[in-house]
Amino acid sequence: MNPASEGHVARRVRTVETLLILVGIISVSGGTVEGLAPSYRALAATVTGIVSLGFLVEYLARLWIAPEIPHLLSKTAIRSRIRWALSPEGIIDLLAVMPALAAASGGARLGAESASVFVLLWVLKLATHAPGVGLIARVFHNERSALGAAAALFIIVLFSSATIAHWLEGAEQPEHFGSIPAALWWAAVTLTTTGYGDVVPHTALGRMLGGIVMLCGISVLALLAGILATGFAEEVRRREFVRIWDLVARVPFFSEVGAIAIADIVGRLRSRSFPAGATVIRKGAAGESMYFLVSGEVAVHLGARIKSLRDGDFFGEMALLDRKPRSADVTTVTPCTILELNVADFYQLAGQQPTLIAAIETEAKRRRATEAE
Repeated sequence: MNPASEGHVARRVRTVETLLILVGIISVSGGTVEGLAPSYRALAATVTGIVSLGFLVEYLARLWIAPEIPHLLSKTAIRSRIRWALSPEGIIDLLAVMPALAAASGGARLGAESASVFVLLWVLKLATHAPGVGLIARVFHNERSALGAAAALFIIVLFSSATIAHWLEGAEQPEHFGSIPAALWWAAVTLTTTGYGDVVPHTALGRMLGGIVMLCGISVLALLAGILATGFAEEVRRREFVRIWDLVARVPFFSEVGAIAIADIVGRLRSRSFPAGATVIRKGAAGESMYFLVSGEVAVHLGARIKSLRDGDFFGEMALLDRKPRSADVTTVTPCTILELNVADFYQLAGQQPTLIAAIETEAKRRRATEAE
């Protein structure tokens, strides 16, 4: 199973893997409680061993399919497997199975004790499987210059406030402000607005400094949050654009449309996934969107007749063109990936891409004529 795959099966496998990791972490944590009944500790050790064994099976499976992962592709399958085994993900997955090896060599209790040592690695393993971790890493990489500038500002304010606090409070509280390194604790706690209250200034000037540092901390943290939020939104938009573009390229209806027109269309489409047996359109409902079928099969229920649509077809356009309620139910026969275009964007495209809308209208007229027969 390619970790980067976005198919239905791949998503389910990643969900199971994440749940398995969480169960393992919980069992390890429970096994370290001294006051727990022996039976419960034994159960935690057993669960830990089972989870570790599952990690071992997963490691061997990932090692076997490594040649199918595009970025690990090499001249031979063995080289691809070696590249994966030496990658950070491969090393973490290998270390995560150590409790299973320890249990096999020294008994279940030894496995549980070993698992408590490797619980941090299980947390790292969770990070490699949790969705969005790679996205966050990419955001930090893209915004490294802005984040570096904000971090430099934070350090400047931190050391400046610690130095001034040392001047103002050093004589009053030598144990807390007698040196700049000692005053850094107060400066860090105040600048981050944590406010533990274990160290507080006593002089009037020191308290004024504390208020200023708090305001500076709020400003710096707001700056960091703004940088990360903007970077995250941009990265999500960029990735979604690329993903939708790839899906659009698989729809034959868009094959004759130029790159500029596709770029305009991609920004308006939303990808949706449906399991088999789901209702996409219900008869009598308001027509708010039309749909392009990227993969899968849907059934259009036209009274006593059922019409099947497959990859590349589109549906739901008649309600938008006629501005009438839906005239048929549409259900999925197989798991489907569908692109949705809402009514507002549809009419905007009508003015910007008249050729595209004309093709949709032509197909709608043909369908009306077919249904009338």
